[in-house]
Amino acid sequence: MRINTIKPVIVVVTLFFSLIGRAQDNIKIILGPDEIGENQAWTIHVSVQNDQLKGGVNFPDIEGFRKRGTSTQSQTSIINGQMTTSQGVIMTYTPIKQGLYALLPFKMVVNGNTISVNGKKIKVGPPIQVQSRDPFRDLFRDPFSEPNRNEATEFVDIKEEAFLGLTTSQDEVYVGEGFNTVLSFYVAESNKAPMQFHDLGTQLTEILKKLKPAACWEENFNIENIEGETVTIGNKSYTQYKIYQAVYYPLNTTPVQFPSVGLEMIKFKVAKNPTFFGQNRQEDFKTFFSRPKTVRVKELPPHPLREQAAVGDFRLEEKISSTAGETGKSLGYDFIIHGEGNISSIGNPILQKGKVFDFFEPNVKQSINRDNGHVTGSKAFNYFIIPQEPGEHQLKDYIQWVFFNPKKQSYDTLKPQVALVVSGESKKNESIISSDGGSFYDRIAVADNSLRSSANAGRIKLGLNVFLVLLLGAAVWIMFRK
Repeated sequence: MRINTIKPVIVVVTLFFSLIGRAQDNIKIILGPDEIGENQAWTIHVSVQNDQLKGGVNFPDIEGFRKRGTSTQSQTSIINGQMTTSQGVIMTYTPIKQGLYALLPFKMVVNGNTISVNGKKIKVGPPIQVQSRDPFRDLFRDPFSEPNRNEATEFVDIKEEAFLGLTTSQDEVYVGEGFNTVLSFYVAESNKAPMQFHDLGTQLTEILKKLKPAACWEENFNIENIEGETVTIGNKSYTQYKIYQAVYYPLNTTPVQFPSVGLEMIKFKVAKNPTFFGQNRQEDFKTFFSRPKTVRVKELPPHPLREQAAVGDFRLEEKISSTAGETGKSLGYDFIIHGEGNISSIGNPILQKGKVFDFFEPNVKQSINRDNGHVTGSKAFNYFIIPQEPGEHQLKDYIQWVFFNPKKQSYDTLKPQVALVVSGESKKNESIISSDGGSFYDRIAVADNSLRSSANAGRIKLGLNVFLVLLLGAAVWIMFRK
């Protein structure tokens, strides 16, 4: 019986690992050569057979090399009526200088599968001399023209129609009011200059060191995949590539200043006389700079709770375990704040302390969503309440939460709508008895608190010491006599 029970498990486990093996067999990772010239590129090629390449690929950084961007390719073959497809992505690296560099072992996640790749050493030698003539070009030459062996390709720089821009959703906000900030690269649809991103992760780290304001709370949208989106600026169509997006909440009235930052792009020069074979473009670099931007911050209107009030557009959701309670027995009550604003800054509701309810410290749970340039979410306060007095009680008289709504430019208060009917005997007297200090404290009010001299205390102390000495001497005398 035991053997029959184990066999299906073995079959399932074997099938599971075989499926994993097949999935990884369909993925190929090809590393570049062991040795290249200083003017040559080195690549890592990732391909997927009979499947689509889903999501991005985490290509490693290599010491001594720069990432120059990725390119994709796809291939379809039909052999004996059977179709085979292949999709791939290639990351191109260029060496910074000559030397021997080590690519350490690394792991890549491709279509959800983690692939371990052995490292290797890469030698970067002197530049490789490229022949000025391509023998295949002779096939297209004019047979009556004299070939020029010293012919060199001339490259020209095409004026780009692109810019780096930082935009904010508002130019002026209140303290605590959020505004959306986006750093994007814009390329006009009429642009003719070929360009591409490179080493964006490293560049963005340095950009954000300069860009992020100090006196602000940040909600980062964490852009992972850069995708183009068509926008219209001044009756002209552009493709917008968002590289950073966040909502900032100013903590004081200091103006929020964003300095000018630069993004280096690969910009290619194109051959003046392009040919079917040969190199028709030459890699070059250009840095695009954004314009500085300032967002003014104004103080909230006067209010007794101005320093504590959150800023945003909020509403209340409430839940209670039962609207019928009994004195001395706890009830569960949820005070849930929903809306748009700095959810993290939402403080506890204000409780009106009295003898009707005992409120215990709440459990707090928050949820934050960042989407389409807005930060929304909720913060829930889960209370345990013990009624002390019977009767019908409106919870709005005992708990509330104040906030400032920048859309209405006024303060608002969230109050419960729940009415609680409490039965049972009053627990007020029990709480008074529990706080009674006893007869000792009762005598405090009638006790004499006048100052008295401490001289008599010295005489008493001396008499006690003499008595102790005499008692000790008597004990010694009795002991020796026996």
